[in-house]
Formats: sequence, C-alpha cells, structure tokens
Amino acid sequence: MGRLLIVTHHKVTHLIRSQLYLCIIVQEWYAVAKTEAEREAFEYGHRAGIEVVSICPTLVVGPVMNHAVPSGSSFVFSNFREGLELMDKYPLTRMTVDVRDVAEAMVLMYEKPEAEGRYICTAHLLRIHDMFELLESLYPDLNYPNEFTEEQPPKLELSAEKLKKLGWSYRPFQETLVDSVESYRKAGILD
Repeated sequence: MGRLLIVTHHKVTHLIRSQLYLCIIVQEWYAVAKTEAEREAFEYGHRAGIEVVSICPTLVVGPVMNHAVPSGSSFVFSNFREGLELMDKYPLTRMTVDVRDVAEAMVLMYEKPEAEGRYICTAHLLRIHDMFELLESLYPDLNYPNEFTEEQPPKLELSAEKLKKLGWSYRPFQETLVDSVESYRKAGILD
C-alpha cells in the first residue's frame, strides 16, 4: 500500500471539519479549502487503497532559504519595515511551530509505518508582546512596536501529543527566533 502525506491547516480540527458551515459563515476560505482538500484526500485514499496521513501545522515560522519572506513569518518581520499598524491584522496570541520542525515531522510521517490519520504540529503558544520583548533583548537595533492591545489567550489550545508519541520533538522558540533574524539579515530582508 502506498502512502500520501498532505499538509493541511491547523484550523482543520474535528469541530471545524464536522461543522464546515461555520467556516463558510465567517468566510475563513483558506480553512474551508484546506478542510475540503483533506476530506477529498482521505476519501481518495480509501477508494484507491492508499494510506493518507495529514499533518496540520499551526503558524509556521523560522529561517528562510531565499530572499522571500514566508507568509507565516511576515506577521512578525514585516513590522520592522512597515510599523505597528501591520500588527492590527493579526491575533496577538498565536500557536507557532518552526518550519524545520514541520519538515522533521513530515519525514517522521513517512518513516513510521504506524503513522495514520491526522497530526497537529505545534510547539509554542506565544504572545506577540513577549516575542517582541525577547527580540528586543537580543537585537536592540531593530524597530519594535511600543504598545499592544492585550487580548485573552485562545480558548482552544492544540496539542501535538499524538505526534510526540511517534518521537517528534521541537526546538526552543528562542532558537527559532535567533535563526530567523540571522537568516533574514543574511537575505537582506531586514535592511
């Protein structure tokens, strides 16, 4: 039997999958598309006799390999160029995972025959305010916002326990942050 690995969106949870109309009502089109793609992949796999394994990362951040800012990291690093008003577009508390940890999880999904179904891939529940404080302590020369609107942490915390049971682990957030800034500097993104 073959195996197909798909990457979906962290909002594709059991609740949202079973109540897709809620996503449509609030116009979460990205989550709708990812949910439908995952559903179709599992149905196709069942019909074709292919194992389908779905990995659902939360906000993916981390170092870059070229001069383009990945969409996950843009919510943070665009602030250095465009200012605080950009931050108003994004929730100020996010669940994140390093892009390298997602890649390692994907390899694990292929290598472990017992991997099946869906896996949430997340590492850190992060307040953006705390992240900027850490960044400022490490890189005082960058442009930082001075104020944030406080918000309550999300009520739904996703867990990567199922993935951890297969042997997956993630790196400390400070490592992700430092490696990201250094790669952005090297790529000329922070200039």
